[in-house]
Amino acid sequence: MQGWTIVFDLDGTLIDTAPDLAEATNHVLATLGLDRINELEIRPFVGHGALAMIEGAVKAHGRKLSQRELHDLFEVFIVYYSAHIADYSVPYPHVIATLEGLKARGATLAVCTNKMEAQARAVLKTMKLDHYFSALTGRDSLGAYKPDPRHLTGTIALAGGRPETSIMIGDSETDIKTAKAASIPVVAVSFGYSVDPVASFGPDAIIDDYRHLPRAIETFLGTSVST
Repeated sequence: MQGWTIVFDLDGTLIDTAPDLAEATNHVLATLGLDRINELEIRPFVGHGALAMIEGAVKAHGRKLSQRELHDLFEVFIVYYSAHIADYSVPYPHVIATLEGLKARGATLAVCTNKMEAQARAVLKTMKLDHYFSALTGRDSLGAYKPDPRHLTGTIALAGGRPETSIMIGDSETDIKTAKAASIPVVAVSFGYSVDPVASFGPDAIIDDYRHLPRAIETFLGTSVST
């Protein structure tokens, strides 16, 4: 895997962050005097960032927000979430062993997320996963964000890689669209936050367990990768 860059989405791909994101969203709803919503109602919006989660949660109560209101509530969300960034979040099973295995085989790892960069870094640091990654970019890092392919290609460049020797790992239509727009192979995880089956978005491969990722990557490298 020497010379290859493996780029991961964060929420719903590496880490199940939905419980903490739901708590932050419900904190925002409480400031508006609105009832809590179920975590499952939040999950479809996670890949689109905090603004989408807030807007979707408020809309579920039959309310619409002005851009000013949305901006103000975003600040409320960020303050709360930053203080509770990993109360309930956990890496998906076998993530750590998989990252260690990929690094041991010479791969360069990176994260490309629509989360704000500071929050993404805080999550990874709290989970003690930050040292695995050579680059991390968030929604606010590069002036473009997924599904704009420049977010992905910019992340690869920061990691010292090239698009032609890179692979994307994600859980959503947004991740798959981004990779396709950048002409980069994409492996989808089936256990993330997508409402529709990820197969319907046409990824190049799908895994149900991180122990299967090395074998999926093998398809693109054309070399044998032990599991």
